[in-house]
Amino acid sequence: MARAFTDIAFTPEVLAEQARRGSAHLYDAFRRPDAEPRDALGPDERAFVEARDGFYQATVASNGWPYVQFKGGPAGVVKALDAKTLAYADMRGNRQHLSAGNLQGDPRVALFFMDYPNRRRLKVWGRARLIDADADPALVASLTPKGWRATPERAALITVEAFDWNCPQHIPQRLTAEELQPRLAPLLAELERLRAENARLKAAAG
Repeated sequence: MARAFTDIAFTPEVLAEQARRGSAHLYDAFRRPDAEPRDALGPDERAFVEARDGFYQATVASNGWPYVQFKGGPAGVVKALDAKTLAYADMRGNRQHLSAGNLQGDPRVALFFMDYPNRRRLKVWGRARLIDADADPALVASLTPKGWRATPERAALITVEAFDWNCPQHIPQRLTAEELQPRLAPLLAELERLRAENARLKAAAG
């Protein structure tokens, strides 16, 4: 079978554009009958997802307009329950409920998981099911990261249909404050050493 994401993403219009731009041949291997299907997350993908502190989620409204939302939190905000299921606690936000409303009409979602320091990106296609907190409080509680003070409104369970890794070519390298600390630690230690040395020299000179 072909890779699952090509069945979803490579529409006739996309294939026509690839042919027009001369890139269709680059994806021949993806469409071969013996291609890796990539319709279930492996250990590497599940670990990658659970290490992230946020993700981008796209839904489509009933009027055809797409909507992209960033959802963030502590690392592990999304849990990989198994190879075919991702889940997260959906927290109270600005009360527009755009994503939740869109999913009532069309359960399909596209997710981007970004690792900016290492310039990696995992794309996931799936179908989401929402479960209100009062309908299954135990499930919502199990998905809420410990110590997170945000208020969960519902659980989102996403059945994975396809995934694909992107090349790092156009991914900027960025670090959060937490990710920056290990890289700054040697410089800060050296700065403290130099300050102490400077103070010692001043004292000796005085």
